[in-house]
Amino acid sequence: MKCPFCDYYETKVVDSRPTDEGQAIRRRRECIKCARRFTTYEKVEAMPLIIVKKDGTREAYDRNKVLNGILKACEKRPVPLSTIEETVDEIERELYNSMEKEVTSQHIGEMIMSKLKNIDEVSYVRFASVYRQFKDINTFMEELKKLLNEE
Repeated sequence: MKCPFCDYYETKVVDSRPTDEGQAIRRRRECIKCARRFTTYEKVEAMPLIIVKKDGTREAYDRNKVLNGILKACEKRPVPLSTIEETVDEIERELYNSMEKEVTSQHIGEMIMSKLKNIDEVSYVRFASVYRQFKDINTFMEELKKLLNEE
């Protein structure tokens, strides 16, 4: 590791400890030449995930889009923020564990709906109404009937 003060290439690790719930390692280093100390962080480099949208365009995965979609669906519902964040974490983990470099937005939408179905039925229906773009009351009723039949 190059010293940020004198640009010397030899440093020694003085202290290491996990941070971010074990997702990264914080290291205190000391330069062999100038003896100044500095901190570095080491973490696993995430594989880039590309989302293929309905129109065929591609964009980088954005956790905030998934989080905001679920937050809107759960608005004014008794769903704790911790549950929503855990759900987004689960979805992310499943996406990255699939080892696919490209995932369709439809696949992510279906994942969100299956998670919401187990969390809060009203939030599920809200999300489904936007995701499936219900055109009229009949398509809305069909979705409700599916939900009732599964119970």
